[in-house]
Amino acid sequence: MTLNALETTALGCVLLLVGYGLRDRVRLLDQLNLPAPVIGGMLAALAALAARLSGLPPIKFDAALQSPMMIAFFTTLGFAASYRLLMRGGPQVVLLLGIAAAVAVMQALLGAGISAAFGLNPLLGVLTGTATLSGGPATGLAFAPQFEAAGVPGAAAIATANAMGGIVLASVFGAPLATWLIVRRRLDPRLQPPLETIVTVTAETGPAHSHAAITFTVLKTAAVIAVSMWLGGLVSAWIKSAGIVLPPYIGAMLVAGALRNLDDVTGAVKLPIAAIELAGAIALSLFLVLAIMTLDLTRLAGLALPMMVILAAQLALVGLLVLGPVWWLMGRTYDAAVTAGGFAGFMLGTTANAMAIMHALVEKYAEAPRAFLTVPLVGAFFIDFVNALIITAFLNLWG
Repeated sequence: MTLNALETTALGCVLLLVGYGLRDRVRLLDQLNLPAPVIGGMLAALAALAARLSGLPPIKFDAALQSPMMIAFFTTLGFAASYRLLMRGGPQVVLLLGIAAAVAVMQALLGAGISAAFGLNPLLGVLTGTATLSGGPATGLAFAPQFEAAGVPGAAAIATANAMGGIVLASVFGAPLATWLIVRRRLDPRLQPPLETIVTVTAETGPAHSHAAITFTVLKTAAVIAVSMWLGGLVSAWIKSAGIVLPPYIGAMLVAGALRNLDDVTGAVKLPIAAIELAGAIALSLFLVLAIMTLDLTRLAGLALPMMVILAAQLALVGLLVLGPVWWLMGRTYDAAVTAGGFAGFMLGTTANAMAIMHALVEKYAEAPRAFLTVPLVGAFFIDFVNALIITAFLNLWG
C-alpha cells in the first residue's frame, strides 16, 4: 500500500490529533510529558513494524512535505534571532554553546572509545556520536562521504539509522528528564527571573479580531516565511558552492534573522511575531509526526551491537549531564530545567525534538522565556557551525 504526499500528510494530521487525545487521557503519557507528535508518529511506526513482522506488505509513505515543514520551522526560529533580545540573553547563549561544544567533543571521544574497544575504526564512534546526535541526520548525511573515504563503509546508512535512533531517544527521554528535575528539585516557575520582551508593532488595522485583520496577519505570516525560505535557498546554495557543509535550513534562518533585525530597527515590515511563532509550532508538529511515522524501526532493530552500545552510552552521558552540570550551570531554576530538557533534545536528536520537549513542559507548567531564547539559538544555529569544525578535526585526526 502506498500513500501519496497528500494522503501521508492527512494521516499525519490525524495522528497528531490522536497523540494529543492520548496524552490528555493516558495519565502516564501526561506525566512523562511526551510530545503529541511523537505519540502519534510512533503509533504509525509501530503499526508498520508489526505489518512487516507479520509478513504483510509494508505501507509506503510519501513524506514530501517533511523537508519543507522542517525548513519552515527553522525559518520561524530565525525570526526569533533578534539582536536586541540576544543582548539581554547573550551570556546564557554563550554559556550553553560552550557546554554543547564540550559535550559534542565528549560524544565523539565516547563513541570512538567504544568503537576501538570492539576493534572498529574510531571514526565509527564519531559518526554515531557527535556527527549524528548533536549534528542530527542532516549533518550525518552531509559528512557521510568523508567518513566513507576515511574507512567507515556504509556511512550513509549508519548515519541515517543512528540519527533516527537518537531522535527516538530524545523524544522518549528528554521531557521525562526535565520533568524529574522539576519535580525532584521542587522548582517553582513563579520564581523565574523576568526576561524583557521586545514589543513589536503589528500591521493589523481595525478591531483586533476582525476577519480582515486575521486574514491579513495570516497572509503576511505566510508571505514572510515563504520569501525567507526562497531567499534562504539561494543563500544555502551559495554556501554549498563555497565548499561549506551545513544543514539546508541555515540559509533560510540567516535571511529570517536579518529580516527580523532590520524590522526591529526600521519597523518597515512590522513582523507579526506571535503569528510566526504559531506557524512555527504547527510546522514543528507536522515535521515531527511525518518524520517519526515514516521511521523504519527494523533498521534500528538491526543495528550492530557496537552501535547499540554507543547509543546507550550516549544516552547515559547526556542524561547524567542534564540532571547535574547542565541544569546547575544554567542557573538551577525552573527555566534552567526546561533548558536542560531542550539540551537533551538537540544533543541526542534535533532542535525540533528540543522545541517539542520544551513546548510539552511549558504546556504543563509555565512559560520559560530564557529557555526559548537560548536553546533555539544554540541548537539550531551556532552548534551546527561549531560541530562542523569538531567533526572535521576528528576526521583529520583519524582519517
